[in-house]
Amino acid sequence: MTTKDSSGDVRLSGISKTYGSFTAVHPLDLTVPQGSFFALLGASGCGKTTTLRMIAGLEEPTSGTVFLGDQDVTALPPYKRPVNTVFQSYALFPHLDIFENVAFGLRRRGVKSVKKQVEEMLDLVQLGEQARKKPHQLSGGQQQRVAVARALINHPKVLLLDEPLGALDLKLRRQMQLELKRIQTEVGITFVHVTHDQEEAMTMADTVAVMNAGRVEQLGAPDELYENPRTTFVANFLGTSNLIEAEVDTKAGDDIVLKAGGGKLTLPSERCSASTATGGKVLVGVRPEKISLVHADDAGEIPDGRNRITGTIADASFIGVSTQYVIDSPICPELAVYVQNVERDGRLTPGADVVLHWSPAHTFGLDAAQDIDAGTEEEAA
Repeated sequence: MTTKDSSGDVRLSGISKTYGSFTAVHPLDLTVPQGSFFALLGASGCGKTTTLRMIAGLEEPTSGTVFLGDQDVTALPPYKRPVNTVFQSYALFPHLDIFENVAFGLRRRGVKSVKKQVEEMLDLVQLGEQARKKPHQLSGGQQQRVAVARALINHPKVLLLDEPLGALDLKLRRQMQLELKRIQTEVGITFVHVTHDQEEAMTMADTVAVMNAGRVEQLGAPDELYENPRTTFVANFLGTSNLIEAEVDTKAGDDIVLKAGGGKLTLPSERCSASTATGGKVLVGVRPEKISLVHADDAGEIPDGRNRITGTIADASFIGVSTQYVIDSPICPELAVYVQNVERDGRLTPGADVVLHWSPAHTFGLDAAQDIDAGTEEEAA
């Protein structure tokens, strides 16, 4: 029986970092499995880059231990750790051509025959034909791929990426997300990627750790975090969530019935992370794209068993693939609803009375003691 190679695992045990009275990273236990693409996601100042720098050896932890595989590397300087880091600034040598930029690490280690290795690495990042150009002759995305090739040629067990796509424009950034994912799959080494961009983390990573104020709020696969957020911060930070204040009314089998405004909403018990004592407060969550919107005149056509809310369209924004509506409702002001532009109903304009409805299975419940606006752009502003 073969055992899984764990030499590229990253294990942080009780790792923390304080600067005087400020705690950048609270004691943290985290395991990044060998060969995975792992993202540390959060707003600026949440501790994600500090955590990455402690793995790299560029920052000394205040407490705790950094393991790479079974090796305790906490006291090792960066150059003795089997990791390489790619920064947002690329840091390519302007006077060297692309071939020599990639060969630099090998030459410094005294490797005599570098041609085959460099050519293979340039082919991996699809830059074989650019080998003799200087960095300034390449686009930002190409320079970024050179930086990745230069880091990978040293065969690190772990590649650390610190906001690597931050300097690129949106279209190029999306291309590079797919490119980095392809490279990681081909080389099969552990990637740890720091980003503040939710879409970037969800596109590329197998596992995402959402960080907030020096702590990991939630850890999991992108779809798990999106569909089943456990805190208001994660619900708001990953995409958009409608959070409705409600009160537990009764329990019916595997469902909880909640009172919200004058109406009732149903929530599966397994999707509620709050206390479900009768009379207890719960924040009911539903994503904007899970909600269907009909004109009030068509309310009779809504199937039984759906959660439903009445309201008035306050605003409508056509954005191509969908129309984004803001609905004023007695249950919740400013509900967001995203409707795909398949068959548009011309009556759905500002001022129209509407009914919102969705499947109870798409509803989640959160502890109402939390800040309902945590993780929103308004709160960050």
